Amino acid sequence: MRVEGNIQKIASDLLAHYDVHARRLPWRAPPGANAADPYRVWLSEVMLQQTTVAAVGPYFAKFTQRWPDVAALAAEQDAEVMAAWAGLGYYARARNLLASARAVANDHGGVFPDTEEGLRALPGVGAYTAAAVAAIAFGRRAVVVDANVERVVARLFAIATPLPAARPEIRAATDAITPDARAGDFAQAMMDLGATICTARNPACGICPLREDCAAFRTADPAAFPVKTAKKAKPHRLGHGWWIERPDGHVWLVRRPDKGMLGGMRALPSSDWNDAPDATPPLAASWRRVAEPIAHVFTHFSLALTVHHAHVGPDVTPPGEGEWWPVADIGKAGLPTLFARAAEAAMKERMDDARL
Repeated sequence: MRVEGNIQKIASDLLAHYDVHARRLPWRAPPGANAADPYRVWLSEVMLQQTTVAAVGPYFAKFTQRWPDVAALAAEQDAEVMAAWAGLGYYARARNLLASARAVANDHGGVFPDTEEGLRALPGVGAYTAAAVAAIAFGRRAVVVDANVERVVARLFAIATPLPAARPEIRAATDAITPDARAGDFAQAMMDLGATICTARNPACGICPLREDCAAFRTADPAAFPVKTAKKAKPHRLGHGWWIERPDGHVWLVRRPDKGMLGGMRALPSSDWNDAPDATPPLAASWRRVAEPIAHVFTHFSLALTVHHAHVGPDVTPPGEGEWWPVADIGKAGLPTLFARAAEAAMKERMDDARL
């Protein structure tokens, strides 16, 4: 890696820009202010993993209003937190969120560890989150590299090694430009730069405070960085889901196993998700199939979920553990997006049938 320009100048130019143009976000302290609340920083960083700021905003507001501190969150029932998380995706984050909150409350007297090492010991807290919280909440010098920072640094130094192999090189370059002072502001300034100026497509180099020191800018094709290897096609899987409704307007919901996809979430009963899933319903009934499968894309595969619906008698109890949930309150069940869409499709078809 060849370092371009003046290392100290990069940090000072970026921080000067951040002082004027920092995004105002509900979990942030203003530039140059005292460190932000560790609970709010940690919560936001967990929520922001693989999710956009726009999507996180309403969830963050809801969580902090309902659970204003780590002790309140730690004391909540799992089901309530999982339901509040529904729709935000990557549900293992919610399970780890609860485990970390309880570790802070029970093992650390309700006070977050203030070092990367201490934060890394919390359940589900990885290298990035530990570095971000240490820098932003506690002012520790830490090398914070998220997707936005990765892109900025790959361009700043025109790193030609393709991702993901380039990540050690990118981290080393980020370390080289990270200042000792205002580490939290610097980390957030880098994130803002990647989110608003040094974007994946059509970067706004004309207004970038680092363009004079940017090697990719001098190539006339900054969007060519970071270099990426060709993506492999995601495998496609099939599945079946069943909407079981009683005459009194209740539907049967189950809770998915804690480990695995959508773990711990309420859901419709469903088959395994594979190339040829077992379509045997959970009980005998006059089943009808929703016309179009629900298409959903997960991180590592895509899924087509065929939804079946049926009415059953008032005394019928489906096999396994579950609960009868009021159809009128299905929006309060905290169903993950896949099953919320499946429920919507089943309800629409049932209403269409009733009109015939």
